[in-house]
Amino acid sequence: MEWQTDWGLRGRMALTMFLLFALYIVFLGVLVVAFENLALIVVVMGLFLGAQFFFSDKLALYSMGARTVEPEEYPELHRTVDRLAQQADLPKPKVAVADSRVPNAFATGRSKDSSAVCVTTGIMDTLDQDELEGVLAHELAHIKNRDVMVMTIASFLSTIAFLIVRWGWLFSGGRERGGQQVPVIVAILISLVVWVISFLLIRTLSRYREYAADRGGAMITGKPAALANALMKIDGQMDKVPKEDMRDQAEMNAFFIIPIDVGWIGRLASTHPSTEKRIDRLQDLERELESR
Repeated sequence: MEWQTDWGLRGRMALTMFLLFALYIVFLGVLVVAFENLALIVVVMGLFLGAQFFFSDKLALYSMGARTVEPEEYPELHRTVDRLAQQADLPKPKVAVADSRVPNAFATGRSKDSSAVCVTTGIMDTLDQDELEGVLAHELAHIKNRDVMVMTIASFLSTIAFLIVRWGWLFSGGRERGGQQVPVIVAILISLVVWVISFLLIRTLSRYREYAADRGGAMITGKPAALANALMKIDGQMDKVPKEDMRDQAEMNAFFIIPIDVGWIGRLASTHPSTEKRIDRLQDLERELESR
């Protein structure tokens, strides 16, 4: 496998994390001024971050109703993941399956040694072996690029701001400063601004990381066309899946190989570039490999 480090992705991940942490230092300063129960907020935030960081793989699988499967249950799937992981020079991740008609897949975990790759029964029914290998290699590329961990941390920071927007009114009415009360509503409004900025930064990074994983997955298998065909098939099958099934899983959009577009939530800010653009890039890569 000819693996090339994507410095564009690494630079974007570093810049995104720097901007988010700078933003949240200011945000924490606002909370110090606005809330009397700051210690409680910090403890809750710390516990939440620790739980999300150390148990991100289990939480993601649980949210999808997925379960880790043994080689005896899905021997061909395990053989494929094992071989692709060796080609990608990665430890074999845990293999999980979600019983869902939605044709999709995702990778999760805080590191290469604590990662998991999950596929739905819908995607296994939709794709042939070469196409499924392309999808699995795409997910392994996410793990190799370490962007799953960055997205997990970035999503946590955004979630904290959103929770304060929604539930900040529960924490005291503010503290006195020279006879003037600092209203919690100010902190809530600032939290809203922080959440919007975080949201846009994460979406921008998310779109680029899909291009990087497409290229990385294609380099692992050496078959860009197989992944392109898989993307076309998955995208085409989405319209046939009942909307109720997709609404239950839309919160995992940033981690799926193809996003779920359900109403305004799906269109608000895309986590992925368009399937057409991704296929165009894979076709360019196919021509580049053929010319070597």
